[in-house]
Amino acid sequence: MAKVLGSVWALLLGIVLIMLGNGMHFTLIGLRGGIEGFSSAELAIVTSGYFVGFLSGARYTPVLIQRVGHVRVFAALGSFISAALIALPLLTEPWAWTLLRLLIGFCMSGIYVTAESWLNAAASNETRGKVLSAYMMAQTLGIIGAQGLLTLGDAATSVLFICASILVSISFGPILLSAAVAPVVEVSRAMSFAKLFKASPLGAIGIFLLGSVYATQSGMGAVFGTQVGLSGSHIALFIAMLFAGALVLQTPIGWLSDRMDRRVLICGLSAAGAGSCLFGWMAGDALWPLIASAFFAGGVTTPLYALLLAFTNDSLTAEEMPGASGGLVFAFGLGAIVGPLAAGGAMEVMDPYAFWLVLATTFVAISLYALYQITQREMVPVEETDSYLNILPTASPMAVEVAVEWAHEHAEDEQLAAEAAEAAAQEEAFEVALEEAFEEALEEALDEAFEANVAPLEEAELVEPDHEYVAEPLLEADADTEIAFETELLSELLPGAELTTETEAAPATETEPRSQKDSERDSEPHEERDPQSPYQFDSEHQPPKGPWPSMP
Repeated sequence: MAKVLGSVWALLLGIVLIMLGNGMHFTLIGLRGGIEGFSSAELAIVTSGYFVGFLSGARYTPVLIQRVGHVRVFAALGSFISAALIALPLLTEPWAWTLLRLLIGFCMSGIYVTAESWLNAAASNETRGKVLSAYMMAQTLGIIGAQGLLTLGDAATSVLFICASILVSISFGPILLSAAVAPVVEVSRAMSFAKLFKASPLGAIGIFLLGSVYATQSGMGAVFGTQVGLSGSHIALFIAMLFAGALVLQTPIGWLSDRMDRRVLICGLSAAGAGSCLFGWMAGDALWPLIASAFFAGGVTTPLYALLLAFTNDSLTAEEMPGASGGLVFAFGLGAIVGPLAAGGAMEVMDPYAFWLVLATTFVAISLYALYQITQREMVPVEETDSYLNILPTASPMAVEVAVEWAHEHAEDEQLAAEAAEAAAQEEAFEVALEEAFEEALEEALDEAFEANVAPLEEAELVEPDHEYVAEPLLEADADTEIAFETELLSELLPGAELTTETEAAPATETEPRSQKDSERDSEPHEERDPQSPYQFDSEHQPPKGPWPSMP
């Protein structure tokens, strides 16, 4: 954020100085008008004259810039504003003030268009959102700071008017010296109110009624304070709270806007605004209840403006948004013209506290119409909505158009980022599931293999006693077979010898101990052998050469 501010700080400084001068003159009209004895109706006409000029300037200033350039238009409009501010205390007549205010409104709108075009050119696609937020912050702080400057002088003199003229004059220095590039100003043709109403009824009607609320608060608030007997410093505090509430509540309302049905939020905020106005009406001339009412009533007005812009864009295509932005600004300007006239007339007919009743009635109308629209149309899914627009009602159509375009692109970027994050999460979940499935399959395979190998072993363990029972007879039978084979071989070699096998001596099923066999063999008679010959053999039989192994 510091890097972004470093590139546009001169432009923002110029905007703050402009808003200081413009904010001072707004409140001075009510203060000095009360001193001059102007009626509520006359001051209402003077206030409406400013918004007539503002609406005209927003329409024709881009044409002037295209003809003669930014610098010339900016310098000329600034000179007219300075002159008009100084002329206000010199021509203290309602008709003169109406003309001067119309001129100030026209020039101020043109200055906004020029300054915002330079600011937009200084921002990149990545920093445009932050630059817009900083611009709106500078405007709000300028208006709030202007109320503090009003306490330094007396509205009955020309000093404060001259100070406002000086602030506007010196604001041109940082803006003109820092604006090296002359950007192209292109404002789309405004969409007609009928077409805008068809596309978004709540957006068209809501923005018109909200223009009435905003102009009544900013233009007739000082008139109300003067007529109920508030001092100059208390009136300045009262006006400051109208904009301080917007500065505080803008962020949480914007956060809610991107996470819920915006029609419900519009209905709820409007109802809250109506409740604050009714509280102010019941408070009478008590200072702190009036300050609290101003804080909350003004705190929902500016966020409602941005909220209605965002809601209208949700019902439009990208090609329709630029034209709709101009149409919304035009509808807001019409409401700003009508609002002070209605409030001034009510205050003239009834009493100064009708100021609160007019505001409360307008807020109720917005809330009820939003509630009606909830029953007529389906909700736009939150993931398909554009981002909340942090923009003030004082912004020009060009700034609104740029903000709308940024909000649309920002919403698309957020949606793409959300889809990418979801895809990454799904891929990670798939990998985890695949790994778990592999481990489970491997574990099942190992269990099956283990069971397949254990089954024969278990069967072998079951027959092991039988195997041990037949093992020894099998071994003895093998031994008897070997002895019989040896005996047969010897009988062939020694035909005269009488040899018997154990199998012949006893049945195969009965076995005698080997010690008994040996004793029986020893008891049998033997022929005497020639000590010179190791073997006894037949004379006809010729034994093989070589010695024989000893027999057992």
